[in-house]
Amino acid sequence: MTFLTLLPLAVVMVAGTQLVAAVFFASSDRPRAASLGYLAGAAIVVFGGTTVAWLAVHLFKLNFSGTGRGTVERWLDWFVLALLAVLAVVVFLRRHSGPPRWMGQLQHASPGYALKVGLLLFLGMPSDDLTMATVGASAARHDLPWWHLLPFVLLTLVLLALPLLALLLLGRRAAVVLPRIRDWADSHSWLVSEAVIALFAVITVLDLAK
Repeated sequence: MTFLTLLPLAVVMVAGTQLVAAVFFASSDRPRAASLGYLAGAAIVVFGGTTVAWLAVHLFKLNFSGTGRGTVERWLDWFVLALLAVLAVVVFLRRHSGPPRWMGQLQHASPGYALKVGLLLFLGMPSDDLTMATVGASAARHDLPWWHLLPFVLLTLVLLALPLLALLLLGRRAAVVLPRIRDWADSHSWLVSEAVIALFAVITVLDLAK
């Protein structure tokens, strides 16, 4: 496994409500400032969450660096597989949940409020918590150095920044593009998420079969 294997899970991180919120911020009274605040909040959580998971598994493996290492790695594979199974169920159950009502308030969000939304939204979403745990645990299980988490974090932020980039690049035409991004994220992103989860599950099963 390399850091490239972890990158598709960034789609799961932003799919649905998270990307919909990014669209609302890009359409707000202060789109640039609000979007940057939202991205900052998301960055803190994703960076911190994956790092904590990586550290936890890395330190756990250090305690079994001897003859029991192979057994520990198999248990970690089963742990990751269990996380993926729960994540798939969570994504499926939330597929038609729609954006929360409070998102209507994001139209007038300040940068500080947007930062808080980024923090709370990514902390409070079970799918994001499970994805961060999966990424961190998988990287540590395969002895990937900590910095291999950074491309995953950066890709997550780039995907979240798509509405802002559309606004900056398209100007007034973004008024047409942004609702399409919002509607797609709300309706179909769960299918992409499930496909990514299935792909990562296959990779984990192949590790178990070795």
